[in-house]
Amino acid sequence: MKKKTERDIMEFPEDFNQLELLNTHGHLIPRGASSLWNGSKDEEEDMEEEEAEHSEEWYLEKEETLNDKPAELLLWAAENNRLSTVHQVLTADPLLVHCCDEDGYTPLHRAAYGGHVDVVSALLAAGSKVNPRTIDGWTPLHSACRWSRITVASFLLQHGAELNAQTNGGLTPLHLAASHTSASKTDSAHTLELLLSQRHLKAGLRSNSGETASELARRSGPHHFLFEMVEDSVNVLLVS
Repeated sequence: MKKKTERDIMEFPEDFNQLELLNTHGHLIPRGASSLWNGSKDEEEDMEEEEAEHSEEWYLEKEETLNDKPAELLLWAAENNRLSTVHQVLTADPLLVHCCDEDGYTPLHRAAYGGHVDVVSALLAAGSKVNPRTIDGWTPLHSACRWSRITVASFLLQHGAELNAQTNGGLTPLHLAASHTSASKTDSAHTLELLLSQRHLKAGLRSNSGETASELARRSGPHHFLFEMVEDSVNVLLVS
């Protein structure tokens, strides 16, 4: 049975705030082939630690169960930083680099939100598009910025990622970076700095709820001061 998407499950007025929705219903953002995210930020970190503790035998057993489902195997391998498996699957069928799950998440999306830059590099080298869209309009850069994966975000930008891409709800990567900052995680501030330093950034783009990334950062994060990087300079007239 097809997994319901965010818009299948809930109905919203036209002016709903999608960023507040992410905070309250972030468990609906797919992070795996069949999982629903339902934790707080602390639980996110705990889960990352748990994933890192899996033994090599666990990974091999998981790969064995997916051997007859190469698309699922590639998606799983990209998410779990199994670079050799990614190479093996794509060697057997190069076109699988364009596969996606039922929500439109490609292997590149999976590797991006996992922060796996070597896998990202391998997928792009194998012909992956750099700006594929999920059914909600997310690009891999959106995914990387949502999870403060600064190395991946930088790599994607260097390879043509759309800096100002907007989701179906009007969210840019900058909106997502601004809405998920943490004073205790330096990568969240660095991700904002990376985006704000980009020459072609359109920092004033508004989401469907009418909010800019700067306005969002002012009310939801500790790093609003970073937006001074893109504020208009004060013109000073020199009097001779």
